[in-house]
Amino acid sequence: MRRALALLIPALGVAAIVVVVFALVVLGLGRPPDDVETRWLAVSMVAAAVCALAYVALHGRLARLGSRLAYGERRPQGEPLQALTSGLTRELPTDELLLELAGSLRRRLALDAAELWTGSGGRLGLRASDPERAPATLVVGESEMRLLQRGAVSGRTWLGVWLPRLLEPHGQSDLRVAPITESGELLGLVVVARDAGGEPFASADELVLQQLGRQVGLALRNSQLESELRSSLDQLTRRSEELRLSRARLVSASDAERRRIERDLHDGAQQHLISLAAQVGLARDLADSDPAETRAVLERVRAEIRGTINELRDLAHGIYPPLLLERGLGEALNAALDRRAAPGRVEASIERYSTEVESTIYFCCLEALQNTAKHGGNGARVTIRIWEEAGGVLFEVRDDGGGFDLARSTAGAGLTNMRDRLGAIGGTLVIAAAPGEGTRVRGAIPLETPQGSFSAR
Repeated sequence: MRRALALLIPALGVAAIVVVVFALVVLGLGRPPDDVETRWLAVSMVAAAVCALAYVALHGRLARLGSRLAYGERRPQGEPLQALTSGLTRELPTDELLLELAGSLRRRLALDAAELWTGSGGRLGLRASDPERAPATLVVGESEMRLLQRGAVSGRTWLGVWLPRLLEPHGQSDLRVAPITESGELLGLVVVARDAGGEPFASADELVLQQLGRQVGLALRNSQLESELRSSLDQLTRRSEELRLSRARLVSASDAERRRIERDLHDGAQQHLISLAAQVGLARDLADSDPAETRAVLERVRAEIRGTINELRDLAHGIYPPLLLERGLGEALNAALDRRAAPGRVEASIERYSTEVESTIYFCCLEALQNTAKHGGNGARVTIRIWEEAGGVLFEVRDDGGGFDLARSTAGAGLTNMRDRLGAIGGTLVIAAAPGEGTRVRGAIPLETPQGSFSAR
């Protein structure tokens, strides 16, 4: 019905032009035609109308015959394929381009329907169709996929054996299916249909469909690569911004730490030394006149010297623990657990690492122990593990305490500090926690792999 309507409208247009031309001829005579002229005009109009109808019905075949005689099996430049694929290079969304391509394909090849299916891994979806129909999915098995990857155009008989589901919406129409491929990978299908009683598909039509499948495959691959590139650039932008903020926080934390050390030295060790100087001066003044008082002053000086030494040691411990520098992570973390005065153990069968790696692991573990005291309670049992795996060093601090709801918790200063420390040397951090199930803090630092390619799991 639609094909008959497509032929009828051009024929009626040509017939109308014939009538108008003959009316102009009559007017040009300047008088009404006599009986003989009227008969000849009527016969001529009928003949012209028949010629117009015959031309409309046969012009497509005559054009193809002329093309074959002039070019053989080759298509002249500017024929359907170039017209169909010219829009694939435009900067439009893929869905819009495919919908436009389906409409253009239907018009240029005089089809009843044109469909474009796309997907990957054997699962295809109806991406565009003309006329439009409901969304659909199609699963292509491995055998069918291997046959389609060869790039040949298939007909109704092949579809009835391998992909009968494609036949269902088109009834008894004559179908052709061209695979959309790129580098041997099936990316989709071009499905076209014509009325079974209409003009059959010619070899030139199948050649256009085959080449169109390759062009669409290339366009889809380029679109996929562009999307992946854009995603990578967005990820790099985010990581760059995170790194910038992390460095800013590290600088701010370093400044704050320097101010704290300066304050602790001024308010602690410096005041002790000033007091010691005053007491030594007092002992010197009393040395001759009051030996007993002098001895008492010197005893106080000795006690205060011990206190000052301990205070300086604690201060140095906060900057970089001497035990970590001298004996490594295992003993330094064992000492940290001893100071915590709660059950726990350290499992660390590892070698020595660079200062920045060991200090990062050490201070992250201390931060995790503080989290255990905060959320798990001082009596929670803690296990600290450090091991090497796949070119990196991993550490884990796990406790059996009360835990917390990770989904409702916001990242505090401790967690931010840990992420910043690890991020500065290409490491990653993973937190796992739940109420009543304890907490697990795991970090990973690459040793030989490129920065950022090794992560905690």
